[in-house]
Amino acid sequence: MTNALPHAPADHPPVKFGKIGILLANLGTPDDYSYWPMRRYLNEFLSDQRVIDYPKWKWQPILQGIILTKRPFSSGEAYKSIWNHDKGESPLMTITKDQTAALVTEMNARHGDKVMVDFCMRYGNPSTKSKVRAMVEAGCDKILFVPLYPQYAGATSATANDQFFRALMEETWQPSVRTLPAYFNHPAYVDALAGSVRDAYAEMEQKPDVLVASYHGMPERYLMQGDPYHCQCQKTTRLVREALGWDKSEIVTTFQSKFGPEEWLKPYTVEEVARLAEAGKKRIAVIAPAFSADCIETLEEINEEIQEAFVEAGGESFTYIPCLNDQAHHITALAQVIDENLGGWI
Repeated sequence: MTNALPHAPADHPPVKFGKIGILLANLGTPDDYSYWPMRRYLNEFLSDQRVIDYPKWKWQPILQGIILTKRPFSSGEAYKSIWNHDKGESPLMTITKDQTAALVTEMNARHGDKVMVDFCMRYGNPSTKSKVRAMVEAGCDKILFVPLYPQYAGATSATANDQFFRALMEETWQPSVRTLPAYFNHPAYVDALAGSVRDAYAEMEQKPDVLVASYHGMPERYLMQGDPYHCQCQKTTRLVREALGWDKSEIVTTFQSKFGPEEWLKPYTVEEVARLAEAGKKRIAVIAPAFSADCIETLEEINEEIQEAFVEAGGESFTYIPCLNDQAHHITALAQVIDENLGGWI
């Protein structure tokens, strides 16, 4: 909104202020699955020292050499297999747009034109910097930054916050800001996750032998350095199990997407689903509670690579339960968490 500043002279230029920005942030996506867009995206992502913390002098020659020469081809093929060809974008982009539109409707119903809801990506487009600039220009003198990661990790929540703070450094008149904390144990989020499992199981003729809660992995070393992600994942699984009223044997926690030579959080999803099949668990379902939207790690890695490992080990029925995406109970949960973090502003 445009207002005259208090006590400003009549000839003072108009200044927009008085709105509250709610800026959602997700990981990011390449602009296309062809070689050069994939290379640009992977370079930005894998150059982030929150993601790969090796010394630059050691890591960059490896990254700029063999990795960025070969990996854009394999990653591009993986993206191509799940690409939203009708809209010319990745599923993550499509879903994030849908989530944002739903939250615009929800937050406007709660607060009218006092709030502005938009989204950005940590890597790729739309950039965090461009969206912060747009919010300030629109009159947002307060911004709640919302990393869409239920569990906190340095390689996800922290790097998104880092980029947000870097964008603020370029603003002449910085807005007041808050960052949304991890919400893995928020009752509304837990209920939304448990509800998605109930809904999926209600459509099956036979209940799976076990539900695999597969989280994105990280090096074990990060846990030893104090990152709370592993503990928050374990607690998420426990809270969902309790909400469902299940026995401990009915759900297991695993970690996927191992990258590089060092040990990562275990058990690895791809190995655990094979072990389950070999142990006689022929029917499983998989859920990905660390992802707020379906993406390459769920649609390609879980629903293709991990499913293949399960079937090759003797598994018979594999069901992937989609992320919460723009489902109504997810949007309601996010709106509730956001509202609680707007306390004192609205």
